[in-house]
Amino acid sequence: MRVNALARASLRSAALRQGEWTACRRSFASLPTQRIAIAGQRHERIQARWQGQRRWQGTAAAVQEAAVQDPNALSQDVIVENLDPKDAARLDKVRNIGIAAHIDSGKTTVTERVLFYTGRIKDIHEVRGRDAVGAKMDSMDLEREKGITIQSAATFCDWVKKQPDPVTGEMKDEKYHVNLIDTPGHIDFTIEVERALRVLDGAVMILCAVSGVQSQTITVDRQMRRYNIPRISFVNKMDRAGANPWKAIEGINHKLRMPAAAVQIPIGMEDGFKGVVDLINMKALYSEGVKGETIRVDEVPTDLRDFAQEKRRLLIETLADVDDEVANAFLEERTPSPPEIKAAIRRATIALKFSPVLMGSALADKSVQPMLDAVCDFLPNPAEVENMALDRRRAETPVKLVSYSSLPFVGLAFKLEESNFGQLTYIRVYQGSLRKGSHVTNARTGQKVKIPRIVRMHSNEMEDVQEIGAGEICAVFGVDCASGDTFTEGKVEYTMTSMYVPDAVISLSIRPKHTKDTPNFSKAISRFQREDPTFRVHVDAESSESIISGMGELHLSIYVERMRREYNVEVVTGQPQVAYRETIQESVKFDHLLKKQTGGAGDYARVVGYMEPTGQLGENKFEQQIVGGTIPEKYMFACEKGFQGSCAQGPMLGHRVLGASMVIIDGATHATDSSEMAFKNATQQAFRKAFMAASPQVLEPLMKTVITAPNEFQGNIVGLLNKRNAVINDTEIGPEDFVLTADCSLNAMFGFSSQLRAASQGKGEFSMEFSHYAPAPGQLQKELVAKYEKERAEKNAKK
Repeated sequence: MRVNALARASLRSAALRQGEWTACRRSFASLPTQRIAIAGQRHERIQARWQGQRRWQGTAAAVQEAAVQDPNALSQDVIVENLDPKDAARLDKVRNIGIAAHIDSGKTTVTERVLFYTGRIKDIHEVRGRDAVGAKMDSMDLEREKGITIQSAATFCDWVKKQPDPVTGEMKDEKYHVNLIDTPGHIDFTIEVERALRVLDGAVMILCAVSGVQSQTITVDRQMRRYNIPRISFVNKMDRAGANPWKAIEGINHKLRMPAAAVQIPIGMEDGFKGVVDLINMKALYSEGVKGETIRVDEVPTDLRDFAQEKRRLLIETLADVDDEVANAFLEERTPSPPEIKAAIRRATIALKFSPVLMGSALADKSVQPMLDAVCDFLPNPAEVENMALDRRRAETPVKLVSYSSLPFVGLAFKLEESNFGQLTYIRVYQGSLRKGSHVTNARTGQKVKIPRIVRMHSNEMEDVQEIGAGEICAVFGVDCASGDTFTEGKVEYTMTSMYVPDAVISLSIRPKHTKDTPNFSKAISRFQREDPTFRVHVDAESSESIISGMGELHLSIYVERMRREYNVEVVTGQPQVAYRETIQESVKFDHLLKKQTGGAGDYARVVGYMEPTGQLGENKFEQQIVGGTIPEKYMFACEKGFQGSCAQGPMLGHRVLGASMVIIDGATHATDSSEMAFKNATQQAFRKAFMAASPQVLEPLMKTVITAPNEFQGNIVGLLNKRNAVINDTEIGPEDFVLTADCSLNAMFGFSSQLRAASQGKGEFSMEFSHYAPAPGQLQKELVAKYEKERAEKNAKK
């Protein structure tokens, strides 16, 4: 469908150009005869160009109108069809991708090879390499020391892909521009994956050829589904002993419930891994050269032909289940051609129905380039991805963002960093274009800011640019904002939904060791909060201590270390505090009267009702069933405030209350002594009494813990978990290692890392992520309540 809105082209722009047309025509009279023909041709070219501009401007305006009025009816195909040819040519060759996986699957190693093969770096350096340089994308000293990625790092590169000409069939070079974000694998830094996937159009999910689908792979899969991210899967470490790519593919199909099939098979395994067979074109691809920089195309080895044909049939059968065109060919008993297979894989991948699986070994410099080709072939360009915003002028009605550079600018600030030049703000441009020196408006604050400098990031290096078009990622300086803020040109008032931010599960009390370091301590805390939404800080009302909260021990220890290194602040940390919760188990009625006379106007409020569990450990509910207006509406608002305040700080431990419902059915007021404050206080007192009478219970966070270690240490590790009263859910025993999944109390897991190292001779590793809240053991509940009451008594005695 071509939008019929060309007649809506701007009359004003036409009028402005009329003077130029007139001047151009008048100039003919003064030209020598021999130059009139040349000038006429130039005139025709200018006229054609201006008419083209007017046509595409009118079309863009019509598409935007449809995106605003009825976004569901406007398909991405229509948006792509009506792209300005200039934008279409640019966007067709743009890919915004992220690399995500379980810990130690080789994400940063793969990224290092991608940068080398695309010419962005001249030498390859390894994670924890002997040359003490470290991988390019691990720019922090802490990352290089620990051998892990802590912050997601952005870069860009150009990949030249060999593509057959559709007319002549000859191979020609096609240059693709790839914006790439390397993400951490550790669950403690999961927010880095969340915000990267929020702004990307596709992803490469990396799996270990030995371990297959692991715990964090499942978490990454869940994050990709949350943001509707198409993915290709890359089975890495094919040169390792015990490599089995078919186990990984089976895991994608069954554990992740995502239809997947190999588009390559390996040539050799483990030490004998040499390359892959491309099942689409039935060609063998060998990596040659010192660093595997050359890909040699050859015929499929004789001993692999039958196996390759079998896997090719399986690929076509899997595609037939998810793509209608291949299904029709399958029913007609016709074998689809390579271009048909490639087109079907692309359609199914973008529709989130399929994931093509590729294989290689980044550390051995083998088969990374075919993976880059697959990124260009199968993942969408920015114009093919649906992105929605909310129009604040129309009560936050959803509107579809259109990736045309000629439309009003809309961008999302998804990541903040402090640099030597000030705050660096990463922005994804969804609509319009961002120019150096232009003014944009922060949709959250309404503040208008100037963009003084735009850069493209290459890890910790940067390159200045003048303008960034729709669908691209950049970073800007001199813009004060928060992570998740939307920026617009001011002509539209759109705001975009932010990324999902998980709750913190662990806390530490923290203070500077020396009073003189307090200013730097405050600067560090402020900066880390802006950069990381999962790093939270509050001051305890009773102890006046600063409490930092985060996703795990490693998460908080990294920030403590960064304070010491980057701000020269030594800190003292207290015992880790677990984020307990409180709930009730029974229904209890209450009838509470607050009556206080102090000489003047006193306090009088009576509330009658009942409290009961909601049945789910979720949000708390407040309800009023007043008949006859015994409590006026304004006092009911005060009652609800009192209820919410009580839920924020429970009576047992001072932690949040979950799953409690309070219903007020009656009450009484006094003509002069009743007030909003009186009813708020009465509700809080009634809540406290009813809560303690309703079989209150402490809830503790249980962590889904996944431990991987050599088989000979299985007995030792199971013993460690039994001491912690862990519930073992699953054990998967491989040829060398075993993987154990258990639910463990967070409180019992403090210090587990050092005991695991001792029990497995340093060969075991584990990861934890929050699973759910469950009742705490009776003895632990008694100890926690007694400790809380003792602390309160001591504080009251000091007062």
